[in-house]
Amino acid sequence: MKIFLITLAALLLPGTQAIAATQEAVTVSPAGSQPTTLGAPEYFTGTAKVDSRFKGSAPARISGGTVSFEAGARTAWHTHPLGQTLIISSGTGWVQEWERSAQPIKTGDVVWIPPGVKHWHGASATEPMVHIAVSESQDGNTVTWMEKVTDDQYPQ
Repeated sequence: MKIFLITLAALLLPGTQAIAATQEAVTVSPAGSQPTTLGAPEYFTGTAKVDSRFKGSAPARISGGTVSFEAGARTAWHTHPLGQTLIISSGTGWVQEWERSAQPIKTGDVVWIPPGVKHWHGASATEPMVHIAVSESQDGNTVTWMEKVTDDQYPQ
């Protein structure tokens, strides 16, 4: 029996080493190691900056980044094919689903936007807001942008 177990271990061990060798290593992206980009004016009202972008390697579909909105800045209306999570890391702001009332958001809040739900989010009129946005891609797409939020739609 001992010979059988030793033989079995000898046969399986090289296979487990091969699996371990093909796995990716942990990756750390130091703060500030990626360029800050401005939110495109066709998708944002006011000034929004995107930092710390990340994207998982296949088979993962996750991606995201940190978005800093100046007071009054906001996204255009948009949807995500597999939904989006927002983690509010500082400030106060708003999130609104199409044809519903805007909801206030603040530091520490976590927001889940279901797949396909038309919405926008951004800072309050008087205070900046920063959030970490996380979503997944479907067929290479994470967002579908739509029209801008009007001043009448934006809570004052």
